[in-house]
Amino acid sequence: MFDFITKRSFGFNLLVVIALFFALALLFFSMLGVITKHGQQLTVPDVRGKNVKEAIATLERLGFEADVRDSIYVDSLPPLAVYAQTPDKGAQVKVNRTIYLTVNKMVAPMVKMPDLEGLTFRSAEMMLKSMRLNVGDTIYKPDFATNTVLQQLLNGRKIKPGTPVAEGSNITLILSSGTGSIENPVPNFVGLTYAEAREMLNASNLNPGTVIIDPNVKDTANAFIIKQVPTRKNEIGDFNMVRAGESVDFWLSATKPVTDSIAPPPAAEE
Repeated sequence: MFDFITKRSFGFNLLVVIALFFALALLFFSMLGVITKHGQQLTVPDVRGKNVKEAIATLERLGFEADVRDSIYVDSLPPLAVYAQTPDKGAQVKVNRTIYLTVNKMVAPMVKMPDLEGLTFRSAEMMLKSMRLNVGDTIYKPDFATNTVLQQLLNGRKIKPGTPVAEGSNITLILSSGTGSIENPVPNFVGLTYAEAREMLNASNLNPGTVIIDPNVKDTANAFIIKQVPTRKNEIGDFNMVRAGESVDFWLSATKPVTDSIAPPPAAEE
């Protein structure tokens, strides 16, 4: 073979090499479509909501590769169900294309409850979303700062900031609706316990303001109110008026105040 090549002229050998190169190039490009499976496309099926094992088996049976890329927790989905897929359903892709899956976690991870009180509803919503928590019910209550968070609840109970809660939990927000437009006389709280006053405040859609407690008080709930601002009546005897959402300040004492229980007798007629 070597002798055959050496006995030919350089020009002849060069032509043979060029011809061989073009033959290989022609063969390569003719096989390129087969190698890359050009023109062979598949429609991506919808595997969202399926168990991850079932989804992978379905994709591989149809000619796709499958890979779990991420996980998330959604309380409305079963554990290990497919939450999202990339490419999405209906996409036209080549055979053996890898479909990336996001799967629902088995157990909800715990996050610390943020402090939402005092924030606007929009800010509270964004903070909850960033921590993968959801806004549940929104309940409006009269108060000064319109559309701000007054309380945060989980399952109907107040939840303190920093308390561990499961991702995906629904947080109920008590929001301020602003003060009312109708004025009513200030209730008389003097002589009531603080617990009784709180019930009356709720019934009147009023809020507790500043509470000043006497040093001798051991039990705040059962301490007695000895002073309130605004008072029931003003200096000339007219009723002071308040609107829903406004506050009343209290002074608390361990001793119940003495109040007049007998009205003064009417003046004698001349």
